Amino acid sequence: MNQIQVTVVGAGLAGSEAAWQLARRGIPVRLVEMRPVKMTEAHQTADFAELVCSNSLRNDSMDTAVGVLKEEMRRLGSLVIASADRARVPAGSALAVDRNDFSRAITAALENDPMVEIARAEACAIPAGLTILATGPLTSPALGESLNKLIGPRNLYFYDAIAPIVAADSVDMSVAFMASRYGKGGDDYINCPMTEIQYGAFVDAVMESKKIELHPFEKPVYFEGCMPIEEMARRGPMTLAFGPMRPVGLSEPRSGRRPFAVVQLRQDDAEGRMYNMVGFQTKMTYPEQRRVLRMIPGLEKAEFVRLGSIHRNTFVDSPRLLRPTLQLKTRDDLFLAGQMVGVEGYVESAAAGLLAGLNAANLVMNRELVVPPPETAVGSLVAYITDSTRRDFQPMNANYGLMPDLEIRARGREKKIAMGARALAAIDAWLERNQIAPPASMAPREVRL
Repeated sequence: MNQIQVTVVGAGLAGSEAAWQLARRGIPVRLVEMRPVKMTEAHQTADFAELVCSNSLRNDSMDTAVGVLKEEMRRLGSLVIASADRARVPAGSALAVDRNDFSRAITAALENDPMVEIARAEACAIPAGLTILATGPLTSPALGESLNKLIGPRNLYFYDAIAPIVAADSVDMSVAFMASRYGKGGDDYINCPMTEIQYGAFVDAVMESKKIELHPFEKPVYFEGCMPIEEMARRGPMTLAFGPMRPVGLSEPRSGRRPFAVVQLRQDDAEGRMYNMVGFQTKMTYPEQRRVLRMIPGLEKAEFVRLGSIHRNTFVDSPRLLRPTLQLKTRDDLFLAGQMVGVEGYVESAAAGLLAGLNAANLVMNRELVVPPPETAVGSLVAYITDSTRRDFQPMNANYGLMPDLEIRARGREKKIAMGARALAAIDAWLERNQIAPPASMAPREVRL
């Protein structure tokens, strides 16, 4: 048994994944999580890997970069993706989960692992010794100050907004209808159709509603992939109709016509009792949310299981600070992982934790540290966040635009499928070349391209 203990601070998606990768390789882990001793403004439970925003890990198909990223992680023995696969709920081509089943499974896996010591306490300073810092976008002020002293005051930040969740039995299904865009994946979404007049009144109400006020010294910098609906509405009256409320691929079954706009709700739990309002992140006050969102046809009597909220997310200037191994350039035994390194999204955060855990394990075992090839989804993302020539660094999702161009000419879906196939071939070759075995008995599933 290896006697060197690695400290992982933060038991979110990245920290949980990092701890799993270490423990399953026989390396003792001390996993430090401050909840429930100290809660954040976004979390509601003490479970590990709690999903505080959407319950979707996004598209699971091989013609999307995030779908390829998930498959790469399966081949690396990811606890997060294995748990998501088991907690899956209907969501068309997306991998959506029952958020409670998902986080409880990850919590149980780590609590029951004999190599993992769990400390429920706030880390007020960066620990000495080999450490993975994965405290996410809601790093506590004390730990954030400790990090600032180490890296300098050039931290960046943006604001993230959470979408509301509606009780399914409170939706008026005589108005709403079940369908997926273009019929893909079955009738998995509740759709609330709007006429042009209803849409105009709704946008006006969103614009005029009372919002949560920020402190005078805080400058909101929103990530495009999680933009509050009121910020989108400020860009123009039709922005929402061309964004989360776009009606393309949907027909109202009673009339057979396409609605002017539509609000989609996605199943949020295994029993189908709760539905998440897709793309409806908001910073409206709670009373205003109840008033404005009940203007949506079918939601006039909606019961909101959770209302939307807004919170500050912090991330570091990774191109200046981090190596592609996710080590801090100025401290070999300190790894950073998760959303704080500038990856955006659940899957991307967990992938960063996976790589940090793998490399911390290699450091303990005196093995060469590894960097996935840029042809892979995880490798291209790491290359982006650690590109020292990059200026005006902002968080990034996995996407095909980060990967090198193909040597063959292809367009559209054909190109994406080819890039996905290349990525999986590259990750397999990388695993074999570096003799990286998955840390658990999670065999890769058969993949259809």
